[in-house]
Amino acid sequence: MPLILPRPSAFLVPLIAAGLLAGCDKQTPADKQPQSAASAPAAAADASSPFNGTLDISNRGAALPDFTFSDPSGKKVRTLDLKGKPLLINLWATWCGPCVLEMPTLDALAAAKAGKLTVLTVSQDLNQAAAVDAFFKQRKFTHLAPWLDPENTLSDHFGTGVLPTTVLYDAEGKEVWRMIGSHDWAGPRTDAMLADTVR
Repeated sequence: MPLILPRPSAFLVPLIAAGLLAGCDKQTPADKQPQSAASAPAAAADASSPFNGTLDISNRGAALPDFTFSDPSGKKVRTLDLKGKPLLINLWATWCGPCVLEMPTLDALAAAKAGKLTVLTVSQDLNQAAAVDAFFKQRKFTHLAPWLDPENTLSDHFGTGVLPTTVLYDAEGKEVWRMIGSHDWAGPRTDAMLADTVR
């Protein structure tokens, strides 16, 4: 499904294209996807930043889907049970360099907004529960859980074809925006993006 933005101006078209190229696409084999550098440079507000996702508001108001996910131990979470406070759903994979790069910033965001925002990271690694579990144990994230989506139901639902994809829902379960591609979730732009939804 192509990314559709309402009436894109001429300067937005190159930005959209760059954002789509910045992520991992599901059609390309894992070993051909963009990979993060061993030591990623600090995010900058220019094209050289490793965090260069595209903000998409074309699905604003769409309802939160009703899906259930489990973690490697079998614990379950249902998306509709998370309504009542803002929810940020992040689709990622262990083989996706931009996903791995932004994951520590998602953990920092979850810590900074604890009690005000739920951050749900849902792996799109097909039948790779052990790999996802090992990744989380190695990285020692303190505010994220390794939720699994072995059939890629969320990826099919959102239909961006790009990882990472992150979607913000308000407390009533209505979509606010999507970030398609990687983003520095601990950076100053994030506070502005969340200001109207997370209080």
